[in-house]
Amino acid sequence: MVTIQTVLGPIAPEEFGLALVHEHIMCDFIGAAQTGPHRWDRAEIVQTMLPYLQALRQRGVTGFVDCTPMYLGRDPRVLADLSARSGLHILTNTGLYKEPYLPSEVFGLGPQELATRWVREFQEGIEDTGIRPGFVKIAVNPGPLVPIQQIIVRAAARTHLATGLTVACHTGHGVAAAMSLDLVEAEGMNPSRFVIVHADQIAELDVHCQLAARGAWLEYDSIGTRPIDEHVRLVSHMLGRGYEDQILLSQDAGWYSVGEPGGGKIRPFTTLFDEFIPRLKEIGIGDELVHKLFVLNPRRAFTIQAAS
Repeated sequence: MVTIQTVLGPIAPEEFGLALVHEHIMCDFIGAAQTGPHRWDRAEIVQTMLPYLQALRQRGVTGFVDCTPMYLGRDPRVLADLSARSGLHILTNTGLYKEPYLPSEVFGLGPQELATRWVREFQEGIEDTGIRPGFVKIAVNPGPLVPIQQIIVRAAARTHLATGLTVACHTGHGVAAAMSLDLVEAEGMNPSRFVIVHADQIAELDVHCQLAARGAWLEYDSIGTRPIDEHVRLVSHMLGRGYEDQILLSQDAGWYSVGEPGGGKIRPFTTLFDEFIPRLKEIGIGDELVHKLFVLNPRRAFTIQAAS
């Protein structure tokens, strides 16, 4: 059975609908050694963030990919509560981020040991929640990958091969993205199951095309953080080059910031629908293509697929 795995269980891909592919409901930046549920009040987070999610439902959104990873504030119980209250299909993740959000024990592990842990989360649920991840989230720094990041990338590929979960990799740098693709391909993973997160931070447009030509997803996910027309031009350029089937769009918005009064300053999730999509239509991008970018592409990207 082909499914997308949400925090409330598997759904048919067609149910995912209009979707945001990279957002955050909560984050805790204190570091791996100190973070944990003892630092936050789940009820307060749910009460604070629910109106932001309800605003999405009012705009017809039904899919929401939460990209907060382990040791940075991932809390599947909060996500499940918000999913039930808002009506959004919310995804959480397995995997690891990067320093200082890596526990010290990770540095003594190899890719297979990490992959085994992540596969177990998918098979049995995260900790004692029974909530299963819907994708793998990892991160690398700019430039050539340091050894621990190479291990994490390889572990992510092995997790995909064992589970069919898509891998989303925080990059934002051409060299790091290309090297990450090299590693997952060496592990036998098809690049079409690899999302280059923050690809809109890569300055060289030819690098975007080179990465897309290898089959990876390009995620332009900082819409609303700079003038809207910058992203309109970028998306228009890549559509003109024929890569409409490999573009994912989101805002990297939110979030309740643990440790700040009231969760700090929260950026709404609605800019893409209130400003960006209308601007795309103004320059002549039709409803069919908009549907592909915000419904069909997210559906394909996060449908669990056997390794091929």
